[in-house]
Amino acid sequence: MKSQQSIPPMTRPVEISPALETTLSRDLSRAIKTGQVEVHFQPQFSTKTDAMIGAEALARWRHPVLGEINASDLFAMAERTGLVGELSRHIVSLAIAEAAHWPSELRLSVNTTPEELSDPAFASDLTLALVTSGLAPARLTLEITEQTLIGNLNASARALTAVAGTGVHIALDDFGAGFCNFQYLKRLPINTIKLDRSMVHGITRSKRDLEVLRAILRLAEALELQTIAEGIETEAQRKVVAEEGCDAWQGYLWAEPLGARQMHTLTKV
Repeated sequence: MKSQQSIPPMTRPVEISPALETTLSRDLSRAIKTGQVEVHFQPQFSTKTDAMIGAEALARWRHPVLGEINASDLFAMAERTGLVGELSRHIVSLAIAEAAHWPSELRLSVNTTPEELSDPAFASDLTLALVTSGLAPARLTLEITEQTLIGNLNASARALTAVAGTGVHIALDDFGAGFCNFQYLKRLPINTIKLDRSMVHGITRSKRDLEVLRAILRLAEALELQTIAEGIETEAQRKVVAEEGCDAWQGYLWAEPLGARQMHTLTKV
């Protein structure tokens, strides 16, 4: 399962105007129930071996008229209509069920919403989903963003600690895109830092950008945290993050998000 495998491209997400978004939001709940909302997977690769080590689950709405609608548009609609929890649970459930059939060395990463972390049943529901699917908790990573934590850090810390106690890993996503509150690194059971694409965009051209990357990687090493670089789109970027000691990366350089069938085929190679 090396990077050199041929991976078919996916269609780019459709642009959605505000007026069209309002119309589509009314149909979202029905789309979830009828299977139009699917899960795609963004492969992640080791910087040391070039092998695929897992994938991040991403929501996609295969609209019968507009085609593929991406996760950010989907969750914007869900937020306006109070369906964020339903949408997120649907994606997590589908992703866990798919990943249970992958080779045991591959990990699954799923995004977590504020609505889920504030739900007292979050940890028990996630554990039930894992038991039902047969996916080992140690193969699952929950990705949290700063925006997820801003509302109630204490409640988030309790929920994440409960989940981490089952063996699930926790990743701080989009690191560098917000305020980089280091309190999160002190109070939360974090295993991994995911560097936002803005942290790697200029590393091949700017010495300052490169030094910022190095500083973050040194911090992660001191805290014994794994690191994943997001948004890798050029070979030069990939080489730099590998040379500087980042553990893994994901991006369009080797693979765009794959449908479940494509991902299944790739894991069997």
